[in-house]
Amino acid sequence: MLRFNHIPIYQRDLSSAVQDFVASLNLQSKEGDSVRCISATGAHGLVEAQKDSSFKSILASFYWNLPDGMPLVWWGRLKGCATIDRCYGPDFFSAIMQATSQMEVAHFFCGGKPGVAKELKQAAELKWGNKNVKGTYSPPFSPMQEEDWSKLVSKIQESNSQIIWIGLSTPNQEKFAYELSKRVRVRYIITVGAAFDFHTGRLAQAPAWMQRSGLEWFYRLCKEPSRLWKRYLEIVPKFVILAGADLMKHYLRKRT
Repeated sequence: MLRFNHIPIYQRDLSSAVQDFVASLNLQSKEGDSVRCISATGAHGLVEAQKDSSFKSILASFYWNLPDGMPLVWWGRLKGCATIDRCYGPDFFSAIMQATSQMEVAHFFCGGKPGVAKELKQAAELKWGNKNVKGTYSPPFSPMQEEDWSKLVSKIQESNSQIIWIGLSTPNQEKFAYELSKRVRVRYIITVGAAFDFHTGRLAQAPAWMQRSGLEWFYRLCKEPSRLWKRYLEIVPKFVILAGADLMKHYLRKRT
């Protein structure tokens, strides 16, 4: 098992993740099966986990933590895992929407500014021919109260959804998914960050070459400097230090 400071990381590529996920949907779920939470996790989430032990425990409990960014992929390969590759949240989302378009699998979109989830529902039909989105919800910007949770749970239950997609920011989306997993009975809850905004055209994605080069953070910083400069000023050097320390321990253990 590949772990980044005790947090398990999915160690295969996107096509494998999609294949494994779709195959699991064809298996009969058993009454009492726990909800499987999946996060598209990059440097941001892993740095946050080092500052917040409760958040670290949440990520450690997830069924999968997909390697969302190239820096995490490079770290995994340096640890000797040749099979790891980027499982970008927006790409995982689009691939699953396409793969399940002809399956009897109901989806529920939760996140984004008011109206974004509904726009994404329309995009799912137009882009991937998926008409199985049975509900949407935009959480309040203030912390969820019990009344809010009750409203959301009722909507999910009425929709009979099996997969809930969460499109918020890290670490809020993973904490949200964890809390929701204790309240609903579904197959999966998946956090995919900015995928909602990307696939509705509200945000532009970095060019493919920048994504492959691990420079997507720089592209997004140029697009939203006032919102992101403090985040990346902290994340980039801290991740380099954390990854470097982990690799050093790894190589020292191999030598002894």
